[in-house]
Amino acid sequence: MKLLLFSILNCCFLCVCAGNNNDLTTIDGITAENYPRIDGSTSTEPLNTLIACKLLDYRYQWRQLSEGNGIWKLEPNKDDIPNNFFGERIKTSQTHNAIINLINNKTDLIISARKMSIDEKDYAEEVGVSLIETPVAVDALDFLVNKDNSVNTLTIKQVQDIYLGNITNLKDVGGTDETIKPFIRNANSGSQEMMKEIVMDNTGIPNWDEAFAYEEIISTMLLVYSELAEHKNGICFTPHYYKEYIIRDDAVGADNVKTIAINDVMPNQNSIKTGAYPFVADVYASIRSDLAHNTMAYKIYEWLQTQSGQTVISESGYIPKSSTAINGVSANNINISPNPVSDGFRIIGITREAQLTLTNSVGVMLLLKTVSNGEFISIANFPKGLYIAQLCCNKTIINSKIIKN
Repeated sequence: MKLLLFSILNCCFLCVCAGNNNDLTTIDGITAENYPRIDGSTSTEPLNTLIACKLLDYRYQWRQLSEGNGIWKLEPNKDDIPNNFFGERIKTSQTHNAIINLINNKTDLIISARKMSIDEKDYAEEVGVSLIETPVAVDALDFLVNKDNSVNTLTIKQVQDIYLGNITNLKDVGGTDETIKPFIRNANSGSQEMMKEIVMDNTGIPNWDEAFAYEEIISTMLLVYSELAEHKNGICFTPHYYKEYIIRDDAVGADNVKTIAINDVMPNQNSIKTGAYPFVADVYASIRSDLAHNTMAYKIYEWLQTQSGQTVISESGYIPKSSTAINGVSANNINISPNPVSDGFRIIGITREAQLTLTNSVGVMLLLKTVSNGEFISIANFPKGLYIAQLCCNKTIINSKIIKN
């Protein structure tokens, strides 16, 4: 008997694991007092703030900071919130620190611009912790240059060759006769890991910190703009959401920087949603695999995958995962065989490597591995019972029940 992997949402392209209450506008019993500790990336701060405001019925607005660098911030109405609520419950420790905080049980849920890096996975394994990382939104990596740079578009290969050192002069990519100054972000930052994974495909430069000089490593996303404003031959990258919603056209240095097209496609809501823009990345809600299902953190994690949660994600300016059709695969084309199982099973119908997560009936993750089409997955040592297989394939999430006899 074969059990077809089924879609949890009624979207023809995307299957996202969700709770039973897709129309739930809030979470029963949630209060400021029992609201969980939530952390995240710099770029996901507005989303984390909006989620709390929506679930706790606080007023909010986007406001440009008149002081300092002029960035935009989504702020709750101070008359609505208890003292220190956002300082204590909503953190923005940046991607790497947020992931480490989750591993160390210093926070309950994070929303970040990427999954764990290799370093973070090694640390989690060292301390005996596993995370469940579920894509809930979609972002992209934009490439930026000085506004006076005559280059307006690059191919994927040209971007890769610039960062591999194979292309060193702007004239080789349609610009003036000047040496290119490529900038990178600091190791384990969200932007840098996105660059390595979705642009460089985790190949090429083995040690970025050694390949690039100290002055070419930018420590914050905001400094990208001031560096490129100063260097007319520079190039760097940034999450699309951060540029469009936090920097906009008003922050310091933004008026001296422009976004370039990749393969003649500019990053925007439509090109990211459809996958026409090539450097698209998932945004993840992540929890520890041992998080109890009756906690508010777990309920928010589930709620983010419902129709209501996805609507809030859309309101924040992010593209909700449920609306995308990026390299979509149909659940009807993928099946598990055999099912029920005795010693193991195979997943048939995936066209490239996929990430398989296997959890038991109470949500404890028992297996996390990369699988290929037709590969045998042994569960001979697992006890009899019900298991949930979650398959992340071509940026689509598909879930299935597996019964072991």
